[in-house]
Amino acid sequence: MHILKSIVFAIGRVLLIPLRLLRRKKYGHARTDIPRMELPNDRFLPLVRSYVEDGKTVIINVKGFSMRPFLEHMRDSVKLSPWTDLNIGDAVLAEIAPGHFVLHRIIAIDGDALTLMGDGNIRGTEACRRSDVCGVVTEYIRPNGHVLLASDPMLQRRIRLWRRLLPIRRWLLAIYRMANESW
Repeated sequence: MHILKSIVFAIGRVLLIPLRLLRRKKYGHARTDIPRMELPNDRFLPLVRSYVEDGKTVIINVKGFSMRPFLEHMRDSVKLSPWTDLNIGDAVLAEIAPGHFVLHRIIAIDGDALTLMGDGNIRGTEACRRSDVCGVVTEYIRPNGHVLLASDPMLQRRIRLWRRLLPIRRWLLAIYRMANESW
């Protein structure tokens, strides 16, 4: 069984080469020539929260894989802005526990209570209150400088479709990982 699985994945990687090349051409690679200083999220994100609460916008690099396929770890950045209204489908930075922040999408709203789930998650949700939301994503920024507005109708359709594909998301994410693996 293990050998069969390895063969299927190898064939899949070869078949997905054209897709991988197109994706790299469209979005570019994460720049490695720029020196980076990383702060732990528990120190950095409270600063982001205070800036956004002061009415400023903040651009942060995405860390983690929970928002695949829309956002990629250390490749993409997002612009966070103050929010006035929250809707299902919005990606938000929220403090779900003291010092524990997530950048996930709103999947349900019940009065003041929000349910969040990462696009790259196949199960498991987080709960928070509206007051725990630090900012809402208004722009997705790719390494080549391409900016995609969160309000873009085509992006909104893709997000709604992705939510409906939750039952088969595990398989779609496996294909996505194969398509984006480095040689």
